[in-house]
Amino acid sequence: MHNIETLDELDALKQSEDGLLILFGGKECNVCHAIKPKLIELMERHYPKIKMVYVDCHVTTDICSQNGVLSLPTLQVFFTGQRFIEEVRTFSLTKVMDDIARPYSMVFED
Repeated sequence: MHNIETLDELDALKQSEDGLLILFGGKECNVCHAIKPKLIELMERHYPKIKMVYVDCHVTTDICSQNGVLSLPTLQVFFTGQRFIEEVRTFSLTKVMDDIARPYSMVFED
């Protein structure tokens, strides 16, 4: 999972990647640290074509505020530049995996 440092970098990825998962977290967010490795494992197993990035909101507050992130963790999933999923604070990784299935199959047809 690549760390994002600038708003321009994130905006460029949103437009250039067919599938993008953004995890907004923080160094003092224990839930963020707990779900991050599980999320990486699930995404690599089920949806390997989606690029995953991480934004530390305690370091890059401007990126988080520009993306409307007010609570941590926040998970956003984009397909072809459009946000399809946003989960905030308490969410099920299983539900996220299920929600990604349909748009993923449409964008990344085999």
